[in-house]
Amino acid sequence: EPDVWYAGTSPQGLFRSEDGGRQWAPFSSINDDSDFRRWMGTVQDGTPDGPKLHSIIIDPRDPRHLYCAMSGGGVHESRDGGASFSPLLDGLDVVEGFDRSDPTFHDPHCIRLCPGNPDRLYQQNHCGIYRLDRPSNRWQHIGASMPAEVGDVGFPMVVHPRDDRTAWVFPMDASSVWPRTSPGGRPAVYRTRDAGDRWQRLDGGLPTEQAWWTVKRQAMCADDRDPVGLVFGTTSGELWASGDEGDSWTCIARHLP
Repeated sequence: EPDVWYAGTSPQGLFRSEDGGRQWAPFSSINDDSDFRRWMGTVQDGTPDGPKLHSIIIDPRDPRHLYCAMSGGGVHESRDGGASFSPLLDGLDVVEGFDRSDPTFHDPHCIRLCPGNPDRLYQQNHCGIYRLDRPSNRWQHIGASMPAEVGDVGFPMVVHPRDDRTAWVFPMDASSVWPRTSPGGRPAVYRTRDAGDRWQRLDGGLPTEQAWWTVKRQAMCADDRDPVGLVFGTTSGELWASGDEGDSWTCIARHLP
């Protein structure tokens, strides 16, 4: 469906265009949900870094099968083209003291479907890194093997275009002060080749000190070449690229706004 576009908004909203973006229609199943005001939060939680619907996934085998993820609202699935959505939260953690059964308290940062295996999804969440293998509805926490001094909290999630066992994340400091910077000022990408059992630090060419930046949820991507190329943008206005699946990195732009 080349002329069908989807758009997520902040505060959380979902829209669809069937004419290449000239006209848009809202999804009442999301936009008119009775919990919308609770998902949206308070004035202090507003844009640009507040609650939002940030990830929209279409099953390549069935355009009526959709996933969406909201910061404040959780992960939801539709099998009827968006007429209705159901929470997909089993196995996910929430911040201590909050109700895990309430989508309002779930904070996925980014979800990705594997092009080489549409039954596998990866998620970077406020509470860690997760993987979902359908038809199961239960997410598995796969970030426990990340180094304790680094943790498994971040924003972006990138998957390999062909190998569903390979994925990349960019962790950030998630200590109690929540600085949203590279742990210790030493940035690194982490890669798994075994679906999350183990993670390898990839920092070749990246700064070794005083790099107090991070990478936001939509600011890291992969191409479909062999080997896979990766690019990420930083909160300090730099662009970094790798042509060898993350083994080495080169800064290709600086001082961007």
